[in-house]
Amino acid sequence: MVLVSNQEYLCEEEKRLKEDKDRKQYWKRWGSYVAERQWATVREDYSHDGDAWSHFTHDMARSRAFRWGEDGIAGVSDSHGLQNIAFSFWNEKDDFLKERLFGLSNPQGNHGESIKEAHFHLDNTPTHSYMKYLYKYPQRKFPYEDLIKENAKRSKQENEYNVVDTGIFDDGRYWDIFIETAKEADNAEELLFRVTAYNRGPEPAPLHIVPHVWFRNTWAWGREDLKKKPSIRKIAPTTAHSKHHKLGERYVQLSPSPGTGPSGNDVQPTQLYTDNETNYKEIWGGTNKTPYVKDGIHKRIVDEQLDAVNPKNTGTKMAAWYAFDEGEGVAPGECAVVRFRVGKRYEGFLDEELFDDIMEQRRAEADDFYYRISPLPMADDLRNIQRQALSGMLWCKQYYHFVWDQWANGDPGMPPPPPGRKTIRNKEWKHMHLDDILSMPDSWEYPFFAAWDSAFHCIPLAMIDPDFAKKQLDIFTREWYMHPNGQLPAYEWNFGDVNPPVHAWSVFRVFKIERKMYGREDLDFLERVFQKLLLNFTWWVNRKDADGNNVFEGGFLGLDNIGVFNRSEPLPTGGVLEQADSTGWMGFFCLNMLNMALELAKHRRIYEDIASKFFEHFLLISDAMQYRSGGEEKPLWNEQDGFYYDAISWGGPWSHQMPVRSLVGLIPLYATLTLEPEIIRKFPSFKKRLDWFVEHRSETATRNIASMKRRGKDDRMLLSLVNEDRLRAILTKMLDESEFLADHGIRSLSKYHEDHPYSMDVNGQKFQVSYISGDSDSGLFGGNSNWRGPIWIAVNFLLIESLQRFYMFYGKDFQVECPTGSGDYMHLGHVAEELQHRLQHLFARGDDGRRAINDRNDMLDYDPHWKDYLWFHEFFDGDTGRGLGASHQCGWTGLVAKMIHDSGNTCRLPQTPRTPTTAASHYFDDVWTTKGKPKKPHYLRRSSTTRSIGMRSDWGETSTNGDDEAQSPIQKNRSNSIGIPDAEDLKYKKEMDEHIHTYVSDQLERLKTKDSGGVQPDELETMLDGHVDGETNGGDKKNGSGGYFSNNSPFDHDD
Repeated sequence: MVLVSNQEYLCEEEKRLKEDKDRKQYWKRWGSYVAERQWATVREDYSHDGDAWSHFTHDMARSRAFRWGEDGIAGVSDSHGLQNIAFSFWNEKDDFLKERLFGLSNPQGNHGESIKEAHFHLDNTPTHSYMKYLYKYPQRKFPYEDLIKENAKRSKQENEYNVVDTGIFDDGRYWDIFIETAKEADNAEELLFRVTAYNRGPEPAPLHIVPHVWFRNTWAWGREDLKKKPSIRKIAPTTAHSKHHKLGERYVQLSPSPGTGPSGNDVQPTQLYTDNETNYKEIWGGTNKTPYVKDGIHKRIVDEQLDAVNPKNTGTKMAAWYAFDEGEGVAPGECAVVRFRVGKRYEGFLDEELFDDIMEQRRAEADDFYYRISPLPMADDLRNIQRQALSGMLWCKQYYHFVWDQWANGDPGMPPPPPGRKTIRNKEWKHMHLDDILSMPDSWEYPFFAAWDSAFHCIPLAMIDPDFAKKQLDIFTREWYMHPNGQLPAYEWNFGDVNPPVHAWSVFRVFKIERKMYGREDLDFLERVFQKLLLNFTWWVNRKDADGNNVFEGGFLGLDNIGVFNRSEPLPTGGVLEQADSTGWMGFFCLNMLNMALELAKHRRIYEDIASKFFEHFLLISDAMQYRSGGEEKPLWNEQDGFYYDAISWGGPWSHQMPVRSLVGLIPLYATLTLEPEIIRKFPSFKKRLDWFVEHRSETATRNIASMKRRGKDDRMLLSLVNEDRLRAILTKMLDESEFLADHGIRSLSKYHEDHPYSMDVNGQKFQVSYISGDSDSGLFGGNSNWRGPIWIAVNFLLIESLQRFYMFYGKDFQVECPTGSGDYMHLGHVAEELQHRLQHLFARGDDGRRAINDRNDMLDYDPHWKDYLWFHEFFDGDTGRGLGASHQCGWTGLVAKMIHDSGNTCRLPQTPRTPTTAASHYFDDVWTTKGKPKKPHYLRRSSTTRSIGMRSDWGETSTNGDDEAQSPIQKNRSNSIGIPDAEDLKYKKEMDEHIHTYVSDQLERLKTKDSGGVQPDELETMLDGHVDGETNGGDKKNGSGGYFSNNSPFDHDD
């Protein structure tokens, strides 16, 4: 499906994606959809005061049934979260079974809620045909109390105390537990699970591996006929049978594990059964509704309570208990292995040789998939970063269930909720009925959607699974999500809060990425979402422009503590806060709607009128941001400072500007668009209206179109909130390393305010903003994020795109000093690329072998069992690049994968100072550039993981002579399950590989000879938001431009 030089070749994972799209096989029915935290979510909060953190705690989760979802470690479920498979462990030191990841609640953390574990999302494919997860489990007693007490002692001015700070991993006394999941090649319902746990310590240690299979409790709430209650029961020593009225019958088939003790005897699994029911006695001292409850398996294994599990071996929750505790346990450097399968096929036993062949084939196909998305040479480190970023995004897909009516009014089978509970939050969102797989911002810290986060998620997701990305964007505009008044829901803590309007931008970018990369132009998607976004735009105009003057308020707009005051509350000064960022966002929204209208107008001319509407509306917003009626200056721009600031307005001429140099003053740069002369000529109605506006409102047009008479590069027209003079003034500060420009990107607040804080005294109370490079020093908005200095990748990403658009208008002749004061001048294309490189170096190793995100932690940087695994943090220290906030924020931090896609070829590894002679080459949507030698994917090679497993169990018909052993009868009959290529497949793949090899060679030769050849129309089509003659659609097979990977660089080499 990925086009390479206008040719389409399908690898195995792409074939699965196509089958799923065509509804031939439901490959996405099962995936990594189990949350890593369900406790303390708003959905599970039935308290009288809305305190979700104390109403359902981590300790309660072990014994209390969830109402709306489930959680677990490396969990897999169906797409409605009905049947779940996840993993638990015990080291014989902890007081309870490790069934879920631990973290601090918001009140417990000195910087809000925070996970206190070490786990990594290593691999995942869009159809979840192969998944890999790493959990590092201490061999000593897990430091629960230490983490709680030490963080409680620390002030908001101190760093968080994390699990890697406790010393629990010293001397390697921990388990590296790799959890792999694979699907059979011919059946999306057949799931294979393999756990490989390595003892990294210096001594033998025991380990209990306990996979769980259970049903979400849908029967206890009085809304489902009890006759439909699912069940799972033991039918053989290594087999369980499950039955669900929607999922049908399935089998859990277990394999004995190779022994690790002195006897060498296999480890036989013990099946344990209980019910997924609340232990009322344990939590509240009440009476249990069933004799066997949720924490029964924990009590049986850890507390040795034999009567805690059902002796009849039936229930709604089962576990397979593998105890690797013979002698002293598993020897140092050795591993324990568990294999089992869940599916509809029942064979009586598990063929381990066949099992491993399937697992290895899916892993090789995952390699092939990611290699073919990025076939050009790339530094191994960048390729690893990109792979883990994209895999992490797929691990952050979770099942999300919420029905407002049931949540607010309670269930018939349970006590009624406290009076007044319905008025605590979200009382105006009664229409919401959510039952979907959604992309979450973070797998543990933010196990709920956030509207503007989701918009950013969809950019890298579109590279690997455009259908899922489109569904995410579409679903937020559907009537069971979007409010009837047109507002998009923000997040579950307050659906009515206001996030920046980035949805339109994401919709059009995803549309273009799919067109460019896959050769598909989904106009139905574009038009459907565009129509709904008209409602959202109208909501903004009606609700967030108090005076009707096209200057917008908006509230906190996702930037939490960036302002002097809490922007979500009434000002203590009185008046209205006129926000430079809100008005900038609306200009940005307006231009993206204009963009989509012009794209749709290529196919339906009625959209010309709508394009004209957004053209004029943008000019009015632009004019209002800078001028009052009669031409009087608007107080959002400060001529002396050369920057945009928020202002408090009390009506009429009375206003007060607050000179805080923050991201608020950079956001107006986002609102920029170049109009191609071909577009203007193609749409006579649009051109007529444009000409009318210029003639009859010439003053407004002249001020805001740069310029009507002097066109830019290639005769383009520029729509922008900033003119050339203001652009230069803003960039002088933005590119100043003593202000915004950091080693690793653009700061959210100028470093100028470190020595020059801004403050206001209001009624005896002092309000102040100062530069803080790391975590927040206040509890504003929960205290777990900070926009007063750190680097945030999402907003940097938009700044980079804006610079690229400015470059397409001004060209090479417009140069700025970068960094300010360095004497090194660059055009804006090179500036954009420089920012991309700096952001990539948050993650990439430096010449000292360190990653900035790791904060000079020797174990994370140098230990061979840690150094290649990455956390994708929510934001980053503005001075050092240290990772901060949520640690698995693959959502918008996953945008680094797209940046590597755009500029990996020229990224300097290790990071070195840029010189005026550094070559630059940027590909905006068209080319994924890389370094290193291209690799050829391979099939059915034993990975190091498999080789290190050693002998398989002695039970069943399995081969013991390695890869050359003749296939067993089952293997011969099940070659389709493995997916071994036949002669025709191999021929097809050989042609594909030869084509890609030729393409890569051509690209490398072009880079070597600097034969850029200028900018081609298909590249402009993407770079300029689709504004090229409608007959030339990038990625369309009739276009000879070369499909997704073009042959030319938009930025001519000028050195």
